[in-house]
Amino acid sequence: MIDSLTNDLTCVCVCVCVRVRVYLWVCQQKKRKQQREVDSLSLCSLDINEPSTKRTRSISKVSSLINLLPPVKTAPLKRIGQTLQRSISFRNDRRTETRPLATGAAASSSKRRDSKLWSETFDTGHGTPQMLSPQDIRRQEAIFELAQGEQDLVEDLHLARKAYHDPMLKLSIMTEQELNQIFGTLNSLIPLHEDLLCQLRDARNPDGSTELVGPILTHWLPCLRQYTGYCSKQLAAKSLLDRRKQDPRVEDFLLRCLQSPFSRKLDLWNFLDIPRSRLVKYPLLLREIQKHTANEHPDKPYLDQAVSMVQGLLSDINQRTGEAECQYFKERLVYGQKSWRDGMVECSTTLCCHGELKNTRGVKLHVFLFQDALVITRSSSLNDQPISYQLCHQPIPIQQLVLEDLQDGEMRVGGSIRGAFSNNERSKNFLRLSSPRGQQSHCLQASDAFNKQQWINCIRLAKEAAVLDVEPLEAGPSAKAGAEPIEDIKAAADLFHIFDITSIPLDCPKV
Repeated sequence: MIDSLTNDLTCVCVCVCVRVRVYLWVCQQKKRKQQREVDSLSLCSLDINEPSTKRTRSISKVSSLINLLPPVKTAPLKRIGQTLQRSISFRNDRRTETRPLATGAAASSSKRRDSKLWSETFDTGHGTPQMLSPQDIRRQEAIFELAQGEQDLVEDLHLARKAYHDPMLKLSIMTEQELNQIFGTLNSLIPLHEDLLCQLRDARNPDGSTELVGPILTHWLPCLRQYTGYCSKQLAAKSLLDRRKQDPRVEDFLLRCLQSPFSRKLDLWNFLDIPRSRLVKYPLLLREIQKHTANEHPDKPYLDQAVSMVQGLLSDINQRTGEAECQYFKERLVYGQKSWRDGMVECSTTLCCHGELKNTRGVKLHVFLFQDALVITRSSSLNDQPISYQLCHQPIPIQQLVLEDLQDGEMRVGGSIRGAFSNNERSKNFLRLSSPRGQQSHCLQASDAFNKQQWINCIRLAKEAAVLDVEPLEAGPSAKAGAEPIEDIKAAADLFHIFDITSIPLDCPKV
């Protein structure tokens, strides 16, 4: 009997040990699971445990501005402006930091516009299938690209008005006067491009091909003169928009729009600059159609006339826009002394180029190269006022300007002791600008070798034009020049218009 009790006790002990081990194992697994859950908590979740005394911004009473935006059918913009003029930029403007929105949901993915080829739309089921040569196919593709670009442009213009202009006016984020200055004559451009799009669609055959497009273009191209007022006011519009972005309400609205799918990761200024980017592409599009049109084709003479017309129209718009930009910067020059107010600057209608250069102490200077004078300034901005440019020295006449290209390492650069160890890098890309008899001498440093070469090219062109007593360079909008030197002054007149040299990238292609 004792043996049986011993066996029973042994069994009981074994069962207890097993249960204890199972319990301990379960507890350990629960602990590990809890630890993993704690590790996976986000920073936003941890904020819940913060003390209630911390001041937090309540968002329950703030309605989302995006919900007030009307639905807009949109599709994305192709990157067509990479080989054309770049958007107007202000290198010295303050850029406000974007604050992340306090939203729990992640930003939705942006919509993308599917590119389509004409060959994908060509329908051989209508009538007898016609044999198209490779040249005919390329011609139809070029015409289709023109029409597709007009459709994309019309959609983007409607989007800019319905998703930005109307909500900001309705919510009183900006005044009507400010919106009119920023958006300019954008509304008048919508029916202009809708008309061309409608004519191109009507000219398309049932199978998708187009026979004649030249007569449509020659009749429609004179309407592009409406762009003169829009492009001439873009510089002032960009300046006002950058200042208004300092308002938290404006910044919050634009940021919400930027993070919404309809924006396609483009900000407001990208949409406002789309018409100008489209305008400068018309010569390329028409030349492409002209290139693939046979000489015996009835559309050929009309296309030749259209190419000539668009070049003349763009030259006229270019000149008037350049005069407006030149006047814009002249009005923001602040003369330290009355004797510095030079008639050559006051009477200038052409601003060849402008941008930032550094002196030997590393101070940033904003240099303007007018048609008859070189002006060295320092930019400044106070509160909500536009940027002004304080003259540091008396303007130097172009005819008296002496340009000297300094070799790397030739210029001694002042600075701190720490900078002395990297003096070789700091003494690169210098050029000397001086006046006769040593009245003025300025050693200025460009940001890189490409930037320096652009300054040298522009100054030489201006000096040659002044010495040869030729017509001054045509004024033009902020074009971005290529890296290759330009030998012919007249050929360079259409390339070296007003542009901010400091904003030219190293990989900027030739226009």
